[in-house]
Parts: sequence; C-alpha cells; structure tokens
Amino acid sequence: MLFYQVEAEIVGAREIIKDYNKMQADTENARKINNYTQTNEWKEFNALAPQYSEEFYHKYGREIYIFAAGIKRKTKILLGVFSRNEIDPAKIAVEFLKQIDAKFQNIEIREITFDSVHKLLDTSDRHDLVGDHSDILELFDLEELSNHYGRCIDYTEYILTDNTNKRTLMKKVNSLLCNETLVPEIERIYQAPTEAAGTGHPVHYMIQTDDPNVREQISTTLLSALYANKRVRSKRYCGIKLSPNRSFPDKYDTLYRSCFNTAIVVNYCGSDEDEDDYANPDIEIINGICSTLKKHRNNVLTIICLPRSCEKLKDLFIENLGTVTLIPLTEETVFGNKAKNYLRQLARAQNVTADKALYNAVSDIGKGYLAADLNIAFDEWYGKKLKTQVFPQYASFESASNQVAGRKPKGSAYSDLDKMIGLTKVKELISQAIDFQKAQRLFRDKGISSENVARHMVFTGNPGTAKTTAARLFAQIMKDNGLLSEGRLYEVGRADLVGKYVGWTAKIVKNKFQQARGSVLFIDEAYSLVDDKDGMYGDEAINTIVQEMENNREDMVVIFAGYPDKMEAFLQKNPGLRSRIAFHVPFEDYSLEELYQITGLLAEKKKIVLSPEVESKLMPIFNTHMKQEGFGNGRFARNLLEKAQMKQASRLVALDPSVVTKDDVLTLNADDFEIPELPQTQKKTIGFAQ
Repeated sequence: MLFYQVEAEIVGAREIIKDYNKMQADTENARKINNYTQTNEWKEFNALAPQYSEEFYHKYGREIYIFAAGIKRKTKILLGVFSRNEIDPAKIAVEFLKQIDAKFQNIEIREITFDSVHKLLDTSDRHDLVGDHSDILELFDLEELSNHYGRCIDYTEYILTDNTNKRTLMKKVNSLLCNETLVPEIERIYQAPTEAAGTGHPVHYMIQTDDPNVREQISTTLLSALYANKRVRSKRYCGIKLSPNRSFPDKYDTLYRSCFNTAIVVNYCGSDEDEDDYANPDIEIINGICSTLKKHRNNVLTIICLPRSCEKLKDLFIENLGTVTLIPLTEETVFGNKAKNYLRQLARAQNVTADKALYNAVSDIGKGYLAADLNIAFDEWYGKKLKTQVFPQYASFESASNQVAGRKPKGSAYSDLDKMIGLTKVKELISQAIDFQKAQRLFRDKGISSENVARHMVFTGNPGTAKTTAARLFAQIMKDNGLLSEGRLYEVGRADLVGKYVGWTAKIVKNKFQQARGSVLFIDEAYSLVDDKDGMYGDEAINTIVQEMENNREDMVVIFAGYPDKMEAFLQKNPGLRSRIAFHVPFEDYSLEELYQITGLLAEKKKIVLSPEVESKLMPIFNTHMKQEGFGNGRFARNLLEKAQMKQASRLVALDPSVVTKDDVLTLNADDFEIPELPQTQKKTIGFAQ
C-alpha cells in the first residue's frame, strides 16, 4: 500500500500575504488571506470534495483514493492519496485539482506513512471534505490498524531516504563488513530480469546479528537497492518486534495487507535455549510468522531478523517456510590485519592518526571481530583522545560509566536490609542483581545482553529466619533500582492458588500472575501444592505456574519459600520448575550472638534501651531453646522482647507515676525478660492410655 501527501501552492496567495503585511489596514486583502476558505470557489469545492474523491475512486478501478485535507499556512492546499499499486501521484493530483475553479502551482509530492495519511484523513473529516473516514479505511482493509482508542498492533513505520546509487550502497556495505553475503546479493538485485513478469518476490531474507544498528543498516541498504530496481514499489516499510513471551498479534495479517508492494522487517527476539515439556513458546509465534509470510509472499517482501547465534530458531523458520527461499545475510568476522585496516579507515575518516592504543583493541591475533565491535572500540579510543589530547582541559572529568559504576544502590529498603542481622547470602544476591543491571548499562555496547535474565528463586529456611521480610525488602530494592516496574510483594499460599472445581485452578493462577506483574509473587509453603495423587488440582497449579514463570520472566520475580527438606522434595516433583529457578537462597538459623543482636535491633527500632545485664539473662535462654525442634529464630527473639515490654508495663504502673522517669520507660532490664517454658513433646501411644 502506498500513501502520499500532496502540497499545491495557490496561485497569488503569497502575493496576497505580502500585500497584507505591507498594508494591514487594507481590509479587503485581509479578508482574502484570513478567510480564503470562505470564498465562493472554496465553498463550492468544500461541498463537492467528497463527491470528487468518490468519482476518482471508481474511475481508477477502486485502486486509488485521493482527498482534500485543508489549507496549509493559507498558501497551499493539502491532499492525501491511498493507492494499492504504484502510480504517478503528480498526474493524479493535477487531475484532481482541476476540479477546483482556481489555479495552482509548485506541486510537491512525498511518500508518507499510514499514520501520517490517517492524520490527514482525520483533518479532512473534521473539515467536511470527505465522507466518514472509517468507511474510507475499510475500502483498503485498513480500519483494523487504527481506531479512536489506540493502535491494535504495535509496529513502527519508516521511510527510506533519497535514492542512492549502487556505488554508494557498496561503500556502505563495506563499512558493515558484510562482503561475503550482502555484496553478492546487491549484485544480484542490480541484475535485470531476463523476461517481463508480474509483481512478486523470488526470495525473502534473514538477517542474523546482535547489533540493532547493524541490523537497521543492512535492512535499509537492502531495501534501497530493491527500491532502486523496482523490486519493492514503496519507500515505506514497517518494522515489528515479536517474542516467544507474547501471544501472536491478532492483526498481523492486517498489517501485511497494509504493506502490499512494500516490506516488513520482523525482529524476532527469541533464543536457542532448550525447551521442555511445559513450555515451547517459539512454536506458535514462528508458525504465525511463516504462515503469513507464505500467504503474502508475492505482495510483501519479508526480512526476518534473528540474534546471531540462534541456529535452532533459524532451522525452525526454514522448516515452516515450505517452498519460500530465504537469503541469509550475516556479518563478516575479521582477524588481525583486516581488523587493524578497518580501524585505520575509521581514524582516517575523522582526520586523526591511528596509534598503538587503538590497535591494542585488536591485539588478540586469534580473536575475530565484527564491525560493531570495531566501531565500539574506535569510539571509545577517539573519545579518550578528544578529552585528553585535543581538549586536555577536560581530562580530569570523570566519564558517565565511571559515575554509574561507583553509584551506591538507591532507596531506604537497601539500607534496611543491610542493617538486618545475618542474611549473608541474601545480601550477596541483591548486590549481584544490582551489579548485573549496572553492567547492562555500562557494557551494553560491548555485548552484554540488554534483556532481563530470569530471577526466580527459592528461599529455604526454618521458621523466623526472615524469609518474608527479606522478600518484601527485595521487592522494594528491585523497584528503587529499576529492576522491577512496581516492586510490591504479593504473598500467596495453596488456598490462594488452587480452585475448588475442575478448570478453576489454571485461571486463578494466571490471575495471580497478572496481578503481580512488575512485582514479586511470594509463594509460601510452596510444597503444600503437591497432592498425594498425580493429576490433581495442585499439579495443575504447579504446571500453570511453570508456564507463567516463563511468560513473565522479564518484569516479575517468583519466590518459593518453605522448610529446606520439604522444598527439596517439592522441586524434585517437577523438573520443569527446578530448571526455571535461577537462585537457591538458604536462610540459615541464627547463632547465639545473632539472636541477641536481633533483639537489640528490634529494641532500637522501638526506641528501647536494653540494660547491660539483659545479655547475660538472654544468652542462656537462646542457647536452650535454639536446640528445640521448631525453634522460631528471629520470631522467638521478637516474642521475648514483646513479652518483656508487657511485663515492664505491669512493673511501672505499680509505681508512683511521679517517680517514673523517661529512662525508666525506655529501658528494659533483666527482670523484665521471663524464661519461656520448653515445649512439651507428647509421645504417641498405641492402644488405650492408662
């Protein structure tokens, strides 16, 4: 589909403006320029414009629709054009403008995007210059691509720049180091067909690169060559991103219909990770891409873009494309002197001399380099050279990357976690997650993936080891430092995930994941989901959790929590679940010293002071009870403190209020702490008790 904007200058309009600027008191000229749209000629055209557009639509076999959109800067009339096939837009515009009883000159025509022509159509509709714009879009099967509430499918439109000749294109190819695959294809494109034929595409393309800039340059170079040789008829093309973590777009076929005679660049953000029985997200998306490509193979050129190392995905596409021919386009890897020559050319282009510091970037003789790698190395070297040698007055200023690297984690939650007693493994994990995000920002141009890795985890520990508290702080820290978009904690158990009837459980689990998107879903006592028999509701919940973990790995963290032995049995129950958990974090029981430190920290938060003799009172208590089964760790310390506060209150109210000081109120002494009774374990007996 081709879209054009036409600007036709109204003869005499500029002279009227000049006269008006010179003679502002001339009310007649002012009326002419300020109210041109009220002249009889324009009124007549305004009334007949919809009819003219309809007449042209039928005259040209329902292949073209041209319409008036209004007046631009009071000197030009604007027209918009829809066309299914290649046309001479100037000829169509002149013929249409002859319907107006006025003269025009300096007609300018440019190809535009669908979004731009749709805006022109809206303007025309508001000025009553066209019929209902939705009806017009339906004539070209475009209504589904646009509505009043936003776009139905997420895509981006581009317009190729001015035509470039073969020599210029080849020079650009050399700068990309794509000589082995792209140079031969450019040569083939510039070969004339041996006989006349209808429209169609003998081949389509697959680009494999990890560099978005290289991908864009290969695509535009290829499309420029195709356009110059009339293999595609439009400068406009569409780009769309698809990934296995999202459902296949409903309006994908509509997008293809809007791109007849032009091209679509499909950037598929998949990976070659092995899939298991619980999820294979690539299949549905790849089937949809391939079936649509085959359906429109002669009307729309398709360029599929994959990461460089995804050979399994490449094979999946080939297996599903049947008789379609794909031309692979990849970057060339250069070594040694070739890499140095490339850097030398970059330096020469900037009128600087390459030196040893620049060549050190390619000093590894056995290592291969892509154009993107060499461009990054050159930019880094050239930036340092500018700052330290050309403009040495800036040498002392620190680079942005060094500032980011030295920046401390943000937010009070990080400070709260750091103050917590113990939790060494948890603190290390948080630091690693923040450092990974820093590395993505600092080294994205050096090959570190910008996609979020899976961060699902298991917290194992006995009661009172701060699993829930750590999860809550973890969520807030992730939010404060840009690792999660929402950063809330959603705590659920079996009762929140398992439905009462068949078919309920999967829907409930999906709803919980939907609620927790951008946050942390904390599944406490996760082993309670395991049923005695296979195939029950708990198994349905686990299988759905596995699928949703994969679908929401980028902006969500799932944490399974529970006792160590039971959690191990839970993970053994479902291998697919274990493979999706990146981190296993043990919460160790607290030592004697840590338990007392926890007590002191809790007291500090309550603005309470522990008298010196409290330590000698509490240490034996901790030592005795921590050996008991089911010991509550930090929870036990908190209960001791809260009971001590209650006993202190009883002690103080028995005194004369006038003699009670502020220090008395804020201080707990040893007598305020009671020694708890040890739990009584009853031995079960068989038969009748005597």
